[in-house]
Amino acid sequence: MNIFGRFMKDFFTQRIKRGLVRRFNNLKIARTAQLVTRNSPAPSGAPVVFFKASTGIDDLSWNSGFHLLVSWAFRLQGIPVIYFACDSGMSHCVLGTNRDNVQKEMPCKSCMYQSRTLYSGVSNVSWFNYQRDEKLNEALTSLPVEEMMRFAWEGIPLGALCLPGLRWVLRVHHLNEDDATRYLFREYILSAWNVARKFDALLDQTQPRAVLVFNGQFFPEATARYMALKRGIRVITHEVGLQPATAYFTEGEATAYPISIPESFEMNGEQNGKLDSYLAKRFQGDFTMAGIKFWADMKGLDESFLQKAAGFKQIVPVFTNVIFDTSQPHANTVFEDMFDWLDLVLGEIRAHPETLFVIRAHPDELRVRKSSRETVEGWVASRSVDKEPNVIFVSPKETLSSYELILKSKFVMVYNSTIGLEASIMGAAVLCAGKARFTQYPTVFFPQTIEEVRRKMKEFLAADVIDVPLEFKRNARRFLYYQLFRTSLPFGEFLEPSVRTTQTRLKSFGLGKLSPARSESVKVIMDGVLEGGGFLLEE
Repeated sequence: MNIFGRFMKDFFTQRIKRGLVRRFNNLKIARTAQLVTRNSPAPSGAPVVFFKASTGIDDLSWNSGFHLLVSWAFRLQGIPVIYFACDSGMSHCVLGTNRDNVQKEMPCKSCMYQSRTLYSGVSNVSWFNYQRDEKLNEALTSLPVEEMMRFAWEGIPLGALCLPGLRWVLRVHHLNEDDATRYLFREYILSAWNVARKFDALLDQTQPRAVLVFNGQFFPEATARYMALKRGIRVITHEVGLQPATAYFTEGEATAYPISIPESFEMNGEQNGKLDSYLAKRFQGDFTMAGIKFWADMKGLDESFLQKAAGFKQIVPVFTNVIFDTSQPHANTVFEDMFDWLDLVLGEIRAHPETLFVIRAHPDELRVRKSSRETVEGWVASRSVDKEPNVIFVSPKETLSSYELILKSKFVMVYNSTIGLEASIMGAAVLCAGKARFTQYPTVFFPQTIEEVRRKMKEFLAADVIDVPLEFKRNARRFLYYQLFRTSLPFGEFLEPSVRTTQTRLKSFGLGKLSPARSESVKVIMDGVLEGGGFLLEE
């Protein structure tokens, strides 16, 4: 059998396996859902609304798993739960969009089959369908993309609510002014308006005590969150945590990762040991993010790199991000976007031939089924950066060790990458240009204007020694410790990776394990939602 034949055989074998695993998983979900219904006491009090239209279409995503388990736990404690669920309720949704053919029909049949499995035996599901508003459609018909970004309807900033999801699905930051982009933007706005009307009506009817939504960045959940906050209703968002099989819940925006760390908190020997053990694996490439292992074969700096570096006075690595990632709307506070920052960096590269700049593209730029269409590699080619004699470009496919690079560097430049936090922990001077999860505490140098960023770059490049405040390393360690061991709520006793590790499947467990008395994660979330707690694990 030739290579193509083996590939096709493996492809179909995996597809059949995924199909069978999904079928058995759905049977287990349906059985457990019916058990939850039969064993839940009569509900009392104001309800909690759950909504997650943007995580999973035809399988159980990790966030769908968190959504389901937490809602079951609430119901088993007699807390009324209402599921707000899509019944072909959008003309186009984020996960259903085909970016190569934006007018392709949505996969509603498969998605609704999955939703009806999740909510088996549940009567309290508010299914919403799609009703097109022709007046709104007419107002949008002739608008260019730039105007749709700022578009509001009846006081609701629909354009801004739809923009992160549009950029994410098209895998770009800078949107084209073309028919396909205008069409998709219009349909998202029309769909967001439908969600707004239907969700507002649900809030009128139910007067919930809280609303739980998947991360709040994609327009269905972003719109629901906006409508609830407008009424003063608490909204909790959730995302995958930093540890495997963990979730992160917050009353803020999950993709911004707000964490409240008491100033008095100092790490003891045991806590430092736990963090150091994690970092030792991380520095060897032994880690996963949302089920993806990026650095399975991390390698050190090779001889050719070291020989080239020997010809320069100093090394400065430049770590980039994925331009369409849901962290980017939070990051763009100083610069319009990451590429604006890179253009500024390029000016300094050309002004400092004595310095070797190593520009590293993020490995997620080429992730299967999620590859970026606006890449750092494209920026390098368009600016002829790779022709600069003092530049090494590291593509997303290369597994060169960022940590060895940091150890040999004068200082480190990042936009909002987590490597900046780790570099601070390693004692490096880090110049950050975008708002990051860790910049909510003094962990890196983070100038607040473009001119200040430029001035700091020049200062660091010229300095013999860069004085790094001791508090940077302390705060970086404290912040990472909280991310790993206080905010990452474990669900490993209920969920395990599926055939595709970005998806999950339900383990077998007794319903009693979903009690707050037996699950610390359930207790933390229940206290956070019902009592206003901080969604932190106890030490």
